[in-house]
Amino acid sequence: MGFLDGLLGRKKMVGPAPDRLFALTTAYVTLETGHQITTAGKAAIVFQPIDNADFDQIAQEMEALVRGTGEETGTSLTTTEDSFDYRWMVFSDPDVEDLVVGINAVNDALQVGGYGDRVLCAVFAFVDGRGRPLYLIYNVKRGAWYPFVPAGQNQRDSQREMQIKAILGTELPVEPELERWFPLWGIPI
Repeated sequence: MGFLDGLLGRKKMVGPAPDRLFALTTAYVTLETGHQITTAGKAAIVFQPIDNADFDQIAQEMEALVRGTGEETGTSLTTTEDSFDYRWMVFSDPDVEDLVVGINAVNDALQVGGYGDRVLCAVFAFVDGRGRPLYLIYNVKRGAWYPFVPAGQNQRDSQREMQIKAILGTELPVEPELERWFPLWGIPI
């Protein structure tokens, strides 16, 4: 922050620490061993594409990179757009660590390219011991996680979300403001 910024009361915004995304790799051990919550083998990074050649090139290079390294890691990639015109780069891999690395690579490429503000979130799919889906959502801009547990059409299981928050509260930087736990209906993973 410069002298003039301090004098005028402006604050420099600091982005979230990148290790917050990687915290999932250790938190997953707690989910799996202590709570019978396993990976569904899918994750996605969600962003709003912009129609310009530079952005398209970054997205195409990342898709090619993931597909190229996927032969070695077992990660596959598909893309889809939702009804709000957000693009979902969906990673499939049974290894949570590979999913985190893939999501991080795309996020980093968008950040370095100057398009970090276009990223909405990262979503990781899980299944509980009864076979019910649940998601851990990483808000990239805030550097915080929150659970999302759908319980029917446009309904969520808030009680289960609070249980998952309690489970992960010491292992993941959980979003403290519950009103920022936005539901993502129609998740394509």
